[in-house]
Amino acid sequence: MERISIRTNSRVDLIDITDKIQAVVSKSKLKNGVCLVFCPHTTAGLTINENADPSVRRDIIDALNKLLPANAGYAHSEGNADSHIKSSLFGATLTIFIEDSQLALGTWQGIYFCECDGPRSREVWIKIIKEP
Repeated sequence: MERISIRTNSRVDLIDITDKIQAVVSKSKLKNGVCLVFCPHTTAGLTINENADPSVRRDIIDALNKLLPANAGYAHSEGNADSHIKSSLFGATLTIFIEDSQLALGTWQGIYFCECDGPRSREVWIKIIKEP
């Protein structure tokens, strides 16, 4: 298992980590298989979405903040209940095929670390599995 470090800069942020994950795949020298990506945090998650137009990230962040505002009278007393809910919407894991030593993503797709309670120092765990 490989770990990559991420430093987030705002309370809610989507950070493109595609290149970092591809670097782990390249380092493995695996031709074909599966890349498992895991977020070990309860107020952050992972998603695959468009990475060509940065306004898509801004739209996702704006929509999340409208749906789940930071101070909406949640029962969780630490002040980050919205962050827990937002991270649950994204999820903690991704599975991406590896073909010819490359992440098999669609033309416009990128892999994003989804910060919901930043800024913080975070980690993402990556496991490469060889095709049988």
